Amino acid sequence: MHALVVVAHHDPQSLTHSLAAKVVEGLAQNGHSAELADLFAEGFNPVFAAADHAVHQRTAAPGADVLAEQARIDRSDALVLVFPVYWWSMPALLKGWIDRVFSNGWAFDFSTEAPMVKMLGRLNVHLVGVGGADAATFSKHGYGQAMKTQIDHGIFDYCGARVVSSTLLLESESADPGAHLQRMFEHGRRLFAEVAEPA
Repeated sequence: MHALVVVAHHDPQSLTHSLAAKVVEGLAQNGHSAELADLFAEGFNPVFAAADHAVHQRTAAPGADVLAEQARIDRSDALVLVFPVYWWSMPALLKGWIDRVFSNGWAFDFSTEAPMVKMLGRLNVHLVGVGGADAATFSKHGYGQAMKTQIDHGIFDYCGARVVSSTLLLESESADPGAHLQRMFEHGRRLFAEVAEPA
């Protein structure tokens, strides 16, 4: 099996990058392959501009950069997003990747003349958010549930993709990172076994 692991962080020495690498390491230990997509290092442009709006309106084809990202997802059995939590959501780089790549005609089929069709029913998704706050803060203010509503449901369910796991690794700036790193290694080892388990 093959996974596309997408990481959205500018610093290759960050905990976010280390966690993504551990997922890849765990996958490899169980004989699976992975492609690590470093959006910042690759220079992906996250700005949804006029050309992207034309794609949404079905008056233009996606650009080469978007088609390349869609092809990476299409050849994968699972999509893993590893990202820092900025303002109780994903960073702009990752949100812009979704804005541009999960386009009308590929992720969903929308027009005013017919019912909307979800097109990514084949896609299994794993979300890994890395947050600095503690669990009590996320719970007290409802941030965790808000993220699930916005990302798990609002983005991926809209396209028909299945969120198999949605993980928040908290206290990332104050706690020993060892436990988070081990957890992501085990997550990689079990990634394709989790397809049969509830999210």
